[in-house]
Amino acid sequence: MNQGWFSKPVAIAVGIVGDIRNISNARQAVELLEAHWRDAGSAKHGLARRTCRRAMSDDRWTEAAFIEAAREAHVLVERAVEPQDRSRQAGP
Repeated sequence: MNQGWFSKPVAIAVGIVGDIRNISNARQAVELLEAHWRDAGSAKHGLARRTCRRAMSDDRWTEAAFIEAAREAHVLVERAVEPQDRSRQAGP
């Protein structure tokens, strides 16, 4: 069975103290969505579960649905842009 690899890991806060887990593929996402999800039952949660399951069988996955569900559940760890990266992004 396919793992449904993400383009880059998605950082998620889990547990009472908010330990950070880096989710790298659809299989890991399904395990988290089914066992330890804060907003289980929401529309985005359901979409993410269905999409991740499909990804494990046919490899048409993007991590967008999982990220949106994590954002809705307030468990997504948004990474700040490093100062040196901002200077490269700024225009002339």
